[in-house]
Amino acid sequence: MSDPKTDVVEKLRELLGERGVRIEPDDFLPDVIVKPESTEQVSGILKICCAAGQSLVPIGGKSGLANGHFQTDGEIGLSLERMSAIEEIDTENRTMTVQAGCILQVAHEAAEEQGLLLPLDLGARGSATVGGNVATNAGGNMVIRYGMVRDMVLGLEVVLADGTVVSNLNKMMKNNTGYDLKQWFIGAEGTLGVITRVVFRLRPLPRSQNTALLAVDDFQSVSRLLRWLDSHTAGTLSAFEVMWPEFYDFVTREGGNHRAPLPRGSAYYVLVETKGSHPESDAESFEAVLGEAMEQGMVSDAVLTRSESERNELWEIRDDVLDFFNLGPFIPFDISVTVDQMEGFIQDVRSGADTLDDPICIFFGHLGDCNLHVLLGNRDPQAFDPARIERILYEAVERHRGSVSAEHGVGLAKREQLHRSRSPEELRLMMSLKKMLDPKNILNPNKIFAAEKIAAL
Repeated sequence: MSDPKTDVVEKLRELLGERGVRIEPDDFLPDVIVKPESTEQVSGILKICCAAGQSLVPIGGKSGLANGHFQTDGEIGLSLERMSAIEEIDTENRTMTVQAGCILQVAHEAAEEQGLLLPLDLGARGSATVGGNVATNAGGNMVIRYGMVRDMVLGLEVVLADGTVVSNLNKMMKNNTGYDLKQWFIGAEGTLGVITRVVFRLRPLPRSQNTALLAVDDFQSVSRLLRWLDSHTAGTLSAFEVMWPEFYDFVTREGGNHRAPLPRGSAYYVLVETKGSHPESDAESFEAVLGEAMEQGMVSDAVLTRSESERNELWEIRDDVLDFFNLGPFIPFDISVTVDQMEGFIQDVRSGADTLDDPICIFFGHLGDCNLHVLLGNRDPQAFDPARIERILYEAVERHRGSVSAEHGVGLAKREQLHRSRSPEELRLMMSLKKMLDPKNILNPNKIFAAEKIAAL
């Protein structure tokens, strides 16, 4: 008796040819990965797999941090790396139509060549694909001004579990004609359909950029500074990143990777950036706004950049999370709490961390959009207890009415924590939508919801 999966793989070879099927054992990724070249081939793949009940895992740039691209039970991987074309940049309507396998940085650079901005920027820009970004509703460094990915997407082409192609490559900002179907698939992590093409809304490329690192003495001043800058920079504030002293002091330590642009020892370090259209007047206004913030006691010290290299040095400090692996094992958490809850939340987590042996407890993040990143672990590898660490963090999130995932998605990593942020009614509705669109549960099964929960509906 033949193996059903082997039969499916043979049919996929007939559809895609030898170049379109890769077989290579892997501990986490599927052993079999198919690589279509067109939406028609994606549709054919799904028709074959749906008929056989063979599950698939959509794979982007493999830069996700919630294990959403891992296999769980013999899935076939579906990579869109051969579908990477930028099909159109419409400068009149300021839109970009791009295939889902396109690398984010490539899309960025193509927009900039036309004097336009794709306002999605994140650390994995050089490997992340736009399809993966859309499927996880990625955030990044400019959310405070431009919003999450779902605020940038005008149209989508999606292939459903049975191979049906739903194409609405809309370019209009206003199109109020019934249900906004694209929103079903943005942030769904490939569990409802496979995104194959995206229409992004582009923005004018900023002509000025002003960046500063600020030292702040207390959290009340951090919160006040956020409101002050947002209201005094004429809508140009694009980043408000906060580093707690444990983060800044370690990254800028003697013998480390970065020099300290401001003296260590302050309570908070805030990286702020504006993007505008008038270089000279924007720079003058930026300095004036920061000067007044210092006069009012919100800022105790500041360093302003005068060149792109100086700006990059500041951002490299904020982005150097890998340096912390030198401390010991930790879990990188991505959560949201409202700014009014943030100080209490951090105190709560610190109290929990104090019960750990030789703890690692570090905070930083996009405070301007309520997103915190928390590194929680132990300097002693023998004391590392992931279940206990997760319980400390996620119970604090629940107590402060936050979100267990701000921008990284749910995947496998946060699946069992979802109830802390979503009501039973919401969870039931989401599972019902999954069952309606994917009745055989072949699309990225066990992500967001365990397969048995979907089956029990």
